[in-house]
Amino acid sequence: MKAPFRIIMTLAAAIIIAGCSAGNEKGVRAVLQTTEGEIVISLSDLTPLHRDNFVKLAESGFYNGVTFHRVIKSFMIQTGDGSTRQVSSPAIEDYTIPAEINDSLFHRRGAVAAARMGDDVNPERNSSGTQFYIVQGKVYNDEELEKAIERIESSRNQYFYNKALKELRSEAELAGKEINEDEIQQSASLKAQEAMEEAGAYVMPEYRRDAYKTIGGAVHLDGSYTVFGEVLEGMSVVDAIAGTATDQRDRPVNDIRIIKVKILK
Repeated sequence: MKAPFRIIMTLAAAIIIAGCSAGNEKGVRAVLQTTEGEIVISLSDLTPLHRDNFVKLAESGFYNGVTFHRVIKSFMIQTGDGSTRQVSSPAIEDYTIPAEINDSLFHRRGAVAAARMGDDVNPERNSSGTQFYIVQGKVYNDEELEKAIERIESSRNQYFYNKALKELRSEAELAGKEINEDEIQQSASLKAQEAMEEAGAYVMPEYRRDAYKTIGGAVHLDGSYTVFGEVLEGMSVVDAIAGTATDQRDRPVNDIRIIKVKILK
């Protein structure tokens, strides 16, 4: 009796995922013309700030010539750093966008998400205005999923701690008080613990668990980075880029570039 139930759940997950993809096809799409081939992505209407920002950059020609500067096999490929272009025009300083982390958008294989600075300097988890990554990912078993969920819980605790730390320091500065780091850190730890208890333990939905066990992804990033789209066509190109030789900084030995991004509406 258990085997049919597993099949039903897997099929249900596939239907949900396929339904999301079909809905996105009616919205904004972008064709990334790269030196390795074309990647077609959809941009989610659930993340309008990221969607509109990506369209603005693409239509301005910002992404023309940027490299995939960070590539890690079975994880993700990252691009969007304007300084990696052979021709620097149009020049633009990196900036941030408020996080639009949505629980219905997760790091399944093919997810498109915004890169960002770490929680220690960016407790709000604001996204890089220009840099993004595409998840190649890996397929997980149950034990690996549980370990990844532990990482998500640890990340949540760190998020609450960093947020409380920033707030307490700001309060002390506004009050003109001398900042006692030991006291502030202790208070931040207590606030983080209270926030974790109020939020409750993270429970991964069954459809998402099945997705990670069948098509794969990068589980530990869920809830920490803004996913704002997904690949509709061209995962073979993503796989080819992810499989390229890299140096010690995870940069491809031979440059792989975005030639142009075309927006389809």
